[in-house]
Amino acid sequence: MNKVILLNNRPVGKPVLSDFKFVTEAMPVPDDGEILLKTLYVSVDPYLRGRMNDAKSYVPAFQLNKPIQSGMIAEVTDSNHSGYKIGDIVSGNLEWKEYQVSTGKGLQVIHTADIYLTAYLGILGMTGLTAYLGLSEIAVPKPGETMIVSGAAGAVGSIAGQLGKIMGCRVVGITGSDQKVALLKSKFHFDEAINYKNTVDLTQSIKTACPDGVDIYFDNVGGKISDAVLNNINKHARIPVCGYISMYNETMQVLGPYVQPVLVSKSALMQGFIVGDFADKFAEAKKQLFNWLRDGKLTYHETIINGFEQIPQAFLGLFEGKNEGKMIVKI
Repeated sequence: MNKVILLNNRPVGKPVLSDFKFVTEAMPVPDDGEILLKTLYVSVDPYLRGRMNDAKSYVPAFQLNKPIQSGMIAEVTDSNHSGYKIGDIVSGNLEWKEYQVSTGKGLQVIHTADIYLTAYLGILGMTGLTAYLGLSEIAVPKPGETMIVSGAAGAVGSIAGQLGKIMGCRVVGITGSDQKVALLKSKFHFDEAINYKNTVDLTQSIKTACPDGVDIYFDNVGGKISDAVLNNINKHARIPVCGYISMYNETMQVLGPYVQPVLVSKSALMQGFIVGDFADKFAEAKKQLFNWLRDGKLTYHETIINGFEQIPQAFLGLFEGKNEGKMIVKI
């Protein structure tokens, strides 16, 4: 039998385990033009929370009692498709199933000799592309500028900070524990890092860490952290808004300081984006990221949870700050 994870309920506020349902189904068999895939690794990402709501967005909502989908790496174990052979390793957006059939549409064959597999879910996948394109297409860093990253020890934030350093910036990270502060400075070579949970006045802490002000703010979290950063931006600052995880589970609209006075007075650019906005840049971006990774200019950190049954718990852990770098489930 084949294990499958369905969306059982639309979460109200923070998701809980009962919002997911485990079922079993007959083992699938590929028809002509199809392949059978065995799941190897599953990516869990904060943006999946938005797809659990019955609301119009940039991607379709998950349907109740249907499998959840995310980025995955899988092995071809049977093939009736001329373009795939048994043993091929592929990545793509697939369903939370141990085994599934596919026509191959949307899949990328991974050449396993190039680099470790899970990189294709992170630094060479959506995560790395989001960090690179948010910076190169919106922030356009200049050497000597100060860049600050929220959610800095997470999957996107840890890469964005490293890219800022490569591009010549002084980089400061905001994170939620002293352990993550140490990780940012030792492994990812951030110039400074702030544990927002340990500071009484975050605006002042940012001012101290960024004595020349903030030229670029890579925003992953929104909320009060972003309010504090905005209080420190320079003239002509650029603010790519990648996410707002601090508000994903709110059940009512959250009101905070209004950004217009700051943006106008600083002639600042604040632009929300999703990685698909820059799809025409993917090939170029992947090549650059691969070269930097191969040359040792970029490093990578993963939190790996073992077991198909742990996928929902790993996802919930994202909202409790349990991940350092990319959260991945190994099947």
